[in-house]
Amino acid sequence: MFQKILIANRGEIALRVQRACRELGIPSVAVHSTADAAAMHVRLADESVCIGPPPARESYLNTVAILSAATITGADAIHPGYGFLSENAEFAEMVEAHGLTFIGPTPAHIRMMGDKIEAKRVMQAHGVPLVPGSTEAIMEFAKAQRLASELGYPVLIKAAAGGGGRGMQVAHDADELEERLTLARAEALAGFGNDAVYLEKYLDRPRHIELQVLADEAGHVVHLGERDCSLQRRHQKLLEEAGSPALTPTERDALGARVTAALASIGYRNAGTLEFLYQDGEFAFIEMNTRLQVEHPVSETITGIDIVREQIRIAAGEALGYGQDDIRFTGHAIECRVNAENPVTFAPSPGRVAAYHPPGGLGVRVDSALYAGSVVTPYYDSLVAKLIVHASTRAEAISRLARAIDEFAVIGIETTLPLFRRIADSADFRAGSYNVHWLERFVAGTA
Repeated sequence: MFQKILIANRGEIALRVQRACRELGIPSVAVHSTADAAAMHVRLADESVCIGPPPARESYLNTVAILSAATITGADAIHPGYGFLSENAEFAEMVEAHGLTFIGPTPAHIRMMGDKIEAKRVMQAHGVPLVPGSTEAIMEFAKAQRLASELGYPVLIKAAAGGGGRGMQVAHDADELEERLTLARAEALAGFGNDAVYLEKYLDRPRHIELQVLADEAGHVVHLGERDCSLQRRHQKLLEEAGSPALTPTERDALGARVTAALASIGYRNAGTLEFLYQDGEFAFIEMNTRLQVEHPVSETITGIDIVREQIRIAAGEALGYGQDDIRFTGHAIECRVNAENPVTFAPSPGRVAAYHPPGGLGVRVDSALYAGSVVTPYYDSLVAKLIVHASTRAEAISRLARAIDEFAVIGIETTLPLFRRIADSADFRAGSYNVHWLERFVAGTA
């Protein structure tokens, strides 16, 4: 097992990794920008190192500073959390070149799945169904025009190296295609340094379903069930459920068997999430995230498996020690991503937290780095807390969610909690009758 782990992240996910380290008896090192000097992940760490000024490119994306911090503190492993450097194959290679362990997949698998076109080719070769579309980059308008005509409009243009909705455009007809293609390539180049894009058939009412997996070095792969991530705004997830109200256990098991077999075939290691669109009873692979997900707590809640602890164990060379038949799915879990944003306009709301009171009680978990007096800066992602509830049934989980939101107090900044309270009261949500386009209409008052 590791002697000391440096956590190359901030906020609630840095705290989440710290807790797993502490329970394993492993000291941890926090890194921070000058803006985060008083942050909770710094206050609770065994050691901390300042790695630069507020801009992420000069601190949390500063690979030289992070590796230097690991060296001077004697860390022998680095956990990247999510975001920042978590899916950066070059950083993972640098970590290994310095004689440290990267707590995550191999650089080769990060690179393979980071290229969404290559990821589609690999999954298709192993029998995983895809959304109809291109399996190569589309750089010329004429080629895009031919493919769009074959697929039928509307079509979705996506960045090959991207994520989070950047570099993504919808063309509803031939007249829009050239403009949308140019926009998507420009966004992809600005966001990821790569203007390669590809086309997919645009599905009109899909659900976004993802499958959490764990794999050890010996080739054992298990899945921890599905998460329904269909409640999105501008391709950004806001609320997730485990399991999905749209899937049956038989459908989940069939998808899980196909996915775990594919990952075993390519020798995948550590945690990962495969994302699918689901419509008319059919799954279609769209991408794989080779890292810990923001929404991992709902999978932990229904399985009782600590995913971060497993990441650390696997990276240390330990076997999973259990198979798929040993995993039990219990009850229903829901997670809300509480952002420091206006709940109507979604404008950012940085500032000082005057008072903070998280909810409690049976089946309620809050992952947050907030405290009374803490400052939400404008430099980083607006996520400030994750509210997770668990109950024996979905209906009970929704009731518990509503109660927990009513207890949750964050004074001094605006948050999206009021939006989640409205969602919890929605008849469509309570019925599980929604897709990836529903939340946009709900916010606009047209759902």
